[in-house]
Amino acid sequence: MTTDAAQPTSDAHGTDVMASLDEEGRESRLVIADISQDEAWVSMTADAATPLSAWR
Repeated sequence: MTTDAAQPTSDAHGTDVMASLDEEGRESRLVIADISQDEAWVSMTADAATPLSAWR
């Protein structure tokens, strides 16, 4: 999986969603979080994540 960074943006509801690769521990994990809300996040192994190029 390759890294592709972008400036976070807010939508009409004021939410800020960001993604990050967490490489601490035995396996890399993709974490997606709405940083404007408490406990609003999801994570999965990086191997299970769809590559960014497939979403474009």
